[in-house]
Order: sequence, then structure tokens, then C-alpha cells
Amino acid sequence: MKWPGGKRLLVNQITNRFPRAFGTYYEPFFGGGAVFFATLPERAVIADVNADLMNCYQVVKEFPGQLIDLLKGWKNSSEDYYRIRDYRPRTDLRRAARFLYLTRLSFNGIHRVNRRGEFNVPYGQRPSYPVVDEEMLQSASEALVQTTILACDFEKATKSATSGDLVYFDPPYTVAHANNGFVKYNERIFSWADQERLSAHAKALAGKGCAVLVSNADHPSVRSLYKGVALPPEIRSTTI
Repeated sequence: MKWPGGKRLLVNQITNRFPRAFGTYYEPFFGGGAVFFATLPERAVIADVNADLMNCYQVVKEFPGQLIDLLKGWKNSSEDYYRIRDYRPRTDLRRAARFLYLTRLSFNGIHRVNRRGEFNVPYGQRPSYPVVDEEMLQSASEALVQTTILACDFEKATKSATSGDLVYFDPPYTVAHANNGFVKYNERIFSWADQERLSAHAKALAGKGCAVLVSNADHPSVRSLYKGVALPPEIRSTTI
């Protein structure tokens, strides 16, 4: 699925910097999971603070057939879209189906919520677009088989990481002095204090022997958080 800040277009630049061999893969700002699905690690721990998102991945992992059957019964139309957008399911299966349906058929395929946490993207006006991609869901389910899925903060998600493991952090981009709408929006999601906490935690994991990669805004205030960190030449001279 598409996700704000997703790394689909930068996957190769990111994975080329991963070590050739590693233990467990950790990705605690998971979102759309572009890097994970490109890497397909044997063992992984993935997490995000968005509980609906992680419930969706858990259901894809455990009940792909039931999820597909449910989605196949839902229609692609403006009337059905807004009815399902207003729908508040009570079961994990139906919550996951609603989540996938809306992100697939919304305008430009994006996920966005208002300040009350309500999905508010309008219908994408593509009535011929299939509601579900069965092959993709089955492939995603297989990729998640050996994966632990959590809905929690990045520190809790990576507390079990140890020497030889790989940790990839891709937080929402915030800087010390917000000067545009995107950064100001993210400040409500991930504050500058969180950026400072992430920097300290990333250094602590590296000190334990973990391979750690962080993608972030190329801004002096962000760079200052990682001042003194030893970087290979190809990373030191390249901006992602």
C-alpha cells in the first residue's frame, strides 16, 4: 500500500547500504513496508504506532484467505466507498478489510486521517479498479510468516535487538525549526524530542553491535543529532 513518506522509490539506495548478512531485521516505523518487502528477511520484527495499520498486517499474515473472501464481497463504487468509510467494524478481520479497501480505492491511493484519527480521503473515482489483488495479498502473507508484528513505540519495538541484527529507522521527518506545512504536521506525530530520543537510541544499538541505518531529513538540525557518528565514505558523501 502507499504510505506517507514511503520509500518505494528509494529502496535500492537504502538496501544497498545494508550488510550482506545479518540476524533479525527490525523496522519500527513500518508504514507501507517497501524496504521490508524488497529485502524479505528470514526473521523480522516490524512495528508502527498506528494500531490499525499493524492489525492489517497481522490479519494479512494469519488469515489471508478470509480477508480476500471478505474484500471480494465489497463493491467499488462511490456509494459503497463512503458507506465503508463511515463503517466502524468491531472485529480485527473487518477492521483490516476496511483499512485495505479504503487505502486501495481512495484518491491517489493514500492514507490520511484528520485530528480525530478519522480517515478522510475522498473516493478515487476508479470504478473498474479491482477491490483486492489476491496474488499480492497471498505473497505479503508468505513474506510475513516469520515476522513479529507490534503496535508500539520504536524503543519498545527494538529492545530485543542484539549484536549482528539489522535495524532500519525511517521516522517522520521533523526538524528543530519547522518552516513548512509538512514538517509542522509531522511535529504532531513525531516531535523534535522524539528525534533526539531516536538519535540516542540508534547510537546505543550501534554500541551493542547492531547494524543501524537511519533515513531522515537532510537538515542541519538533524545532522547535528548524529555528529561524531562514524559513517562509511559512500554514505558520508551521499544524500538520500
